[in-house]
Amino acid sequence: MRNPILALPSATRLRQLAPATRSELSGLLFELRADAQAKAEDCWRRHKAPMAAYWKAVAVYAGHIARILR
Repeated sequence: MRNPILALPSATRLRQLAPATRSELSGLLFELRADAQAKAEDCWRRHKAPMAAYWKAVAVYAGHIARILR
């Protein structure tokens, strides 16, 4: 499964949100994803690999959740 969040029971609840709420939350999560990716790149350039990995993971999970809401 490419999106492991889909396997969680709470993913069904996310899909049941009102369309306007889903749209707003999805947009917010895509913004969070972009911010986390930028933070990961900055950490990587500053040789802070553990924090780069952390922010990269935040970006991936934000993207997975945002895609459920589309």
